[in-house]
Amino acid sequence: MTTPPTLPKSRQRLILAVLMVCSLLIWLDNTVLGVTLETLADPVRGLGAGPAELQWATGAYTLVFATLMFTAGALGDSFGHRTVLAAGLVVFAGASAWAAYAGDAGQLIAARAAMGVGAALIMPANFAILLWTFTGPGRATAIAVSSMSTGAGMAAGPVLAGILLSHFRWGSVFLVNVPIVMVALAGIILLVPDFRSPTVRPVDPAGILLSISGLAALTYGLIRAGQVDEWSRPDVWGPIAAGLVLLTAFVLVESKAKAPGFDPRLLAQRMFGGGNAAMALLLFAVAAVTFFNAFYLQGALGYSPMKAGLATVPTAVGAVVGAPLGARLVRRWSLRPIAVPSLAVAAFSMGAVGFLGLDTPLAGIEIVVLVQGLSVGMVLAPVTGALISSLPLDRSGAGSAVTHTARQTGSVIGIAVGGTILSIAYRGAVEPSLAEVPAGLRDQVRVSAEQARHVAAVLDRPAVARAADEAFIHAMHVGAVWVMLVALFATAVLVFALRPAGPRRGRSPRRTPGGRHGTSVGGLRVTAPEPGGPTVTPAR
Repeated sequence: MTTPPTLPKSRQRLILAVLMVCSLLIWLDNTVLGVTLETLADPVRGLGAGPAELQWATGAYTLVFATLMFTAGALGDSFGHRTVLAAGLVVFAGASAWAAYAGDAGQLIAARAAMGVGAALIMPANFAILLWTFTGPGRATAIAVSSMSTGAGMAAGPVLAGILLSHFRWGSVFLVNVPIVMVALAGIILLVPDFRSPTVRPVDPAGILLSISGLAALTYGLIRAGQVDEWSRPDVWGPIAAGLVLLTAFVLVESKAKAPGFDPRLLAQRMFGGGNAAMALLLFAVAAVTFFNAFYLQGALGYSPMKAGLATVPTAVGAVVGAPLGARLVRRWSLRPIAVPSLAVAAFSMGAVGFLGLDTPLAGIEIVVLVQGLSVGMVLAPVTGALISSLPLDRSGAGSAVTHTARQTGSVIGIAVGGTILSIAYRGAVEPSLAEVPAGLRDQVRVSAEQARHVAAVLDRPAVARAADEAFIHAMHVGAVWVMLVALFATAVLVFALRPAGPRRGRSPRRTPGGRHGTSVGGLRVTAPEPGGPTVTPAR
């Protein structure tokens, strides 16, 4: 077994730039879609998609992304992370072109699921290559710098979507991914070595089947509850129960497997398991509140796509500033006193959405979203660095996939639950206003505020549109309270995960056996192994 060579600093920086482009692609696509949801819901300019279809258009991507990442990590360990990363980019580009020319909501959902396959191949390989390229203190710095691509994607995505939607059809927001993929592929071929683990691990078909079917059933049941406005129906609780049973079986099967793609035993460690649970809950809250904001800005407030995109830029600015700021403060004071208060502030800033209304000035909205981005960036970046740095290097692909799978699972459930709360609360609030609507059009008004505005325009009854907007605001306020409670629970979980450990006798606080260097993380000692054991094939 060969220790990977130390690459020149200039090449390390170029590899980091390529990896940031790959990560930027994923975050760019997420934020671009958020601005496009209102257009897709429009029966004239878009596809006339209902709330459930929009939840699936968003959730299908995240669902496949979440459930295939641990498999993609194992493939990278076995066949080379560079190969898997390049394959993921090709799949992502092809699926983006398919989504751009989708003729209906069903085709868009299928294309988005295919994009999720590409993203699942990209993300674990991306982080694994970063871990192989950088060692020692440079690794933590590289992780912090790489996380800035998240903020860059969040900043560029809404503005780019606004420009494209102002001049082209909605499919252009997906086609923009293709040239970015071409740039990233060129960088991978020219710069990235073919890092891989010497141990070839088998693909885990049982884990793939159980995880996808379990999450899909759970998500379907949660979204179906929003469609029928009733939890007691068999087509609601049945899929939810089946999903929970399948996911439990998935954990049991993976915990007994000799070479699992997703190792749930890692989650039994307080730091790793608790930290991942807290971040999954945070991403649940972020996904839900982002879903609300997409319809609030363009729908209820009537902003153009460009104005709505610019209104969300403070979120990205906050994330870009918060990630390196959080990393710097953690180096000075450790993780716990920085991450826990930041997560609490994020929770209350999401709850502040409950104070936004139809007459809220733009400045007030931007203050709320700026605080959200800043606080989320300050907790997400340093906690990510701590979790990833604690992984064994020869399990970097599959190990980092555990972290990202947990977060994407939180996101997909957040979209499902957040959208369902929004639908149920909206229908309850708009019901008293339906007396002014002809009986044949009442069901359309009940579907969503977007459909209600279309009906109001056809009937020339502005009062119906106003009632729908007020019902949406009520539903958003209800959702904001639930999102805040989830984020506060995440704060409590993080407090538990970062609880200081007692001192151990006979052990150096700065160095651990086997050549591992210790890093202080919230009172705990996280060890990052030095490279040793993997096989490296130079890039050709």
